[in-house]
Formats: sequence, C-alpha cells, structure tokens
Amino acid sequence: MASGRNGYLLLGGIASVGAGAVHFMAAGMHTEHATLARLMVVLAAIQCATGLAVLLSERKIVVSSMLAVNGFAVAMWAFTRFADVGWIAGLTAESPQVADTVCAALGALAALAAGIGLLRPDATLPPLRSGIAAAAVGVLALAAMLNGVGHVHSHGDTGDHAHAAGDDHAHGAGDDHGSDSNWPRPWDPTKPIDLSGVSGVTAEQQTRATNLVRSTLDGLPAFADVNTVGALGFRSIGDAATGYEHYINTGFIRDNNFLDATHPESLVYRVDGTNRTLVSAMYIANGKKIDDPALTDFGGSLMQWHVHDNLCWKAGDNGPQVAGVTDEQGNCPPNSINPGAGNPMVHVWIAPHECGPFAALEGHGAGQAAAPDGRRTDACGHGDHGGGHR
Repeated sequence: MASGRNGYLLLGGIASVGAGAVHFMAAGMHTEHATLARLMVVLAAIQCATGLAVLLSERKIVVSSMLAVNGFAVAMWAFTRFADVGWIAGLTAESPQVADTVCAALGALAALAAGIGLLRPDATLPPLRSGIAAAAVGVLALAAMLNGVGHVHSHGDTGDHAHAAGDDHAHGAGDDHGSDSNWPRPWDPTKPIDLSGVSGVTAEQQTRATNLVRSTLDGLPAFADVNTVGALGFRSIGDAATGYEHYINTGFIRDNNFLDATHPESLVYRVDGTNRTLVSAMYIANGKKIDDPALTDFGGSLMQWHVHDNLCWKAGDNGPQVAGVTDEQGNCPPNSINPGAGNPMVHVWIAPHECGPFAALEGHGAGQAAAPDGRRTDACGHGDHGGGHR
C-alpha cells in the first residue's frame, strides 16, 4: 500500500466496486421489470464509479459520495426485506438471498469504511491485512455473482422456437429423457389420477405430483368465480383475446407458499364471450432458478417448469398488460417491451387436456424452458389440444 493512503478507504473503494459488480449481475435477473433493471444498472454504475474514484482520490466530496450511494443501497435492501416499494414495479418484499445479502454486506462495508475515512483521514491498515481484506472482498463478490448467475435463465437454442403467437416450441428443463411414449397422455379430471408408467420418474416424484393434482382439484374451485378474485388480490394481465385469461396475485407470488392450491400465484380462465371458466392454476416459484432441484425433482419429467422470454408488455390501468409476443426478429408491437424471462412456473389443470394435467398453455402460456436437451414432456404437438390456445 502506498505511503499515506488511508487503508480503510482502500478497502471501502474495493467493496463499493464489488457491490456495483454484483448489482450489474442482479440487473439481468430482473429483466421482467425493465424500470427496476435500469435503476439497478444506474446504481451499480454509481457504486463502481465512486469506488474507483475513492481509490484514486481521498477528497472529502469523493468519500462522501461513496458513503451516500452505498448507504442508500443498503437502506433500500433492508427496507425491501419487509415492505414493497410501490412506485417501482418488481421492487417487492422478499426473503434475503445469497447474492443480494453479499451485495448489501459489501455496500455496508464501503459505507462504514467511508465513514471511518471521513472521521479519521490519517487512519491506516497494515499492508498485509489490507491485502487479505481486499482479496476477501473480491472473492465474496465473485461468489455472489456465481451464485446469482443461475437466475438469469438460459433459453436453449433460440432458433428452435418461432415467436409468432400461438407457436412456441420449448425444451425440457432439468430433463434429459426426451419424450416418453407413456407421457404425456390425455387428462380427464373426472377419472382417477394415473401418473404411472413414465420412465425415469421415481415413486416419490409420482406421489408428489399426484398429491399436487389432487390438492389442486380440491382447492382451486374456491376461485371459480372470476368476479370475486379481485378482492383476493388477483388482476388480469389482459390476454383474454388469446382465448385464455391469466389473473395474477403478486401477494401470493411473494409469499412463502409453494405449490399451494389455497395460494395459487396465477389463475387461468377459459374465455367464452363475457364468461370465464376456471381451468388451471399456474404456480410460480418466486426467486428460484429453473434448474433448482426443488422444482426439477418435485415431479421429475412429469412436470414442466418453464419461463417466458417472448412476451411483450405494456402499461395498463391496473398494472402491466400482455400486448402480444415478439416477432421473428424479436421485436414487440408498438408501445410495448419485452423484459425477458421471469420466474419459473408450472400449470396444473382442473379441466380436461389432451397433453396431461401439467400441460403448459401454448402461445402466450407456453414459455421457454432452460435445458437444451430433450423435448418438453408436456408438448404433444401443436394442434388444438383442448386446453392449449393458439
């Protein structure tokens, strides 16, 4: 360490750059909320800039800037562990994850170091201790980015699916078995649940999947009246023109319930003029990776967890609304944007479906899964499957 350098500011500057780097990575994890992602990029840039500035200059205004930006970042992180920031879509209360916790810790270290630097301009740290601490900060930042990078879902070979509405080819997630001759098969909720005979599916996976179908059949009819679900926190995403209308509940998305028919994150209604018939739950796994064993091992190849990477959204009176899907060039209709993939989701049908109880809706509902190997097990062609929409 150069003579006369404040050791605390050296450590703080590196921590601020590390926090900014993690924030850059995190912005890519929130592409479904374009405004939030852009704000995170701006915050990341300022953290990196002030951190680098402190490494070059110990002027009071530079150090104060690093303290302010990192103090703000840590305060926002702490606030959103308990409450939403309503004016920024996607900035909602959520449990601490590894990446965001490390990012907050690095920001706190940068702010603390800046505070010490302002109060004790001549403070120093032994060179060896400074070097070890700086290396530890770098390792922490790298570990956080490696942990979080799985949240940026890959979408397989983009050349393998058309982006025109009603024809979305997808690949299996966490499943290298390809299509099984015994699965998918037509689903009739009036008959006994039979998920047996599918290669690669364990007895435990079959039991869990069967119990999920049974609990959904029992619990989901409580939401059958579309006129009452608004009071429960559901709102339409405005896709009735497709023949199926999705209602989402952001409160249920943020809670800790997993595959819970009493707290379905999204409801799917078949559209018939002004009538709406509840046909499916669309369970959403908030904050999980698409290849998380909690998802892929739950029902094995019986279930298809997928994400959406081709939806275009526009502003609506009650929140974001679906405006369509991207064309073959990846472009959205005017006045809409494609934020990328969101959280993994899976359908469970309470209405008949030729492609089984876990079949994904086609078109807007089909989505894209992560793994490049094997066809998705719930895709049994692109004709009219009774439950899918074109």
